[in-house]
Amino acid sequence: MSSQQPTAATYGLYIEQGATWRPDHIVMRDKQTQVPLDLTGCTARMHIRRTLPDVGTLIELTTNNGRITLGGVAGTIALYISDEDTALLNFKSAVYDLELEYPNGDVVRLLQGSVTLSKEVTR
Repeated sequence: MSSQQPTAATYGLYIEQGATWRPDHIVMRDKQTQVPLDLTGCTARMHIRRTLPDVGTLIELTTNNGRITLGGVAGTIALYISDEDTALLNFKSAVYDLELEYPNGDVVRLLQGSVTLSKEVTR
């Protein structure tokens, strides 16, 4: 691994079943200048799986399915799962990672970690 290759940050996610999930925007910044990175032309994808070896996903977020929105020159990444979709989730804990693909085909893993689902009582 190159010394310039960023390392994915480990961050735990918390989703409330039956509620709209919109965590705070992620802002990608240049490490030296802290200027937001231009994400124009990039795509992003995120899978949530019960365990790392699982083949099937519990839910997929992508720029193509509208669950990830990239903010172009603002360098922002917004994640979204509708209340209808969180209501269908049924796990206690899971794992995820979030990858960004640049127009030249390079892929960088930005985030990774665990996901905790808080079960819905009112349904």
